[in-house]
Amino acid sequence: MDEKGMTNMRRGLAARAVMVAILMVGCARTPATTTSAPSPTGAATSGTSSSGSNTGTTAANRAGTTTGNLGSTGSGARVNPGDYAVASELADVHFDFDKYEILPAEATLLDSHAAWLKQNGDRLILIEGHCDERGTTEYNVALGERRAKATMNYLVSQGIQANRITIISYGEERPVCSEKTEACWSKNRRANFLVKPR
Repeated sequence: MDEKGMTNMRRGLAARAVMVAILMVGCARTPATTTSAPSPTGAATSGTSSSGSNTGTTAANRAGTTTGNLGSTGSGARVNPGDYAVASELADVHFDFDKYEILPAEATLLDSHAAWLKQNGDRLILIEGHCDERGTTEYNVALGERRAKATMNYLVSQGIQANRITIISYGEERPVCSEKTEACWSKNRRANFLVKPR
């Protein structure tokens, strides 16, 4: 099968997966959040999330304050991304194109994030998953979710309690760069971190 055929097949499978998620969650365009224990394989299985990068603005400024941006945790509690703020100590982690595996350099960065989170045990974390503009909206929302979940799983493997972490995916909707170049796209393929006191 040629590359175009593989791409079409992946998009078809992703569209089916998103349709199932829509039926379970309600609306794919409304970010939902979840807090849950990691899956045994480390693969992302639940939650969607995303917002902007670490720019010094609050999540409320980036995510808006509408109830459409509310999500729920695994326990069913509602989560408002606007309640979280940027922590300058927690830099974005980045991903390869169409991937959600944690890269070795990003693992080193996440190790330092885990150390900071251990020292600041009174903070809850919101991990936002983002994508570049390539791919369908539905595919990118699912990929952003997998990136956020993979990031969460890594932090949990480093001793951070899963019940402190919520994830959300915005897919391609909140880019930090809008040029149509690989250098720009690579900045948009990210997971970033917001925090709030417990």
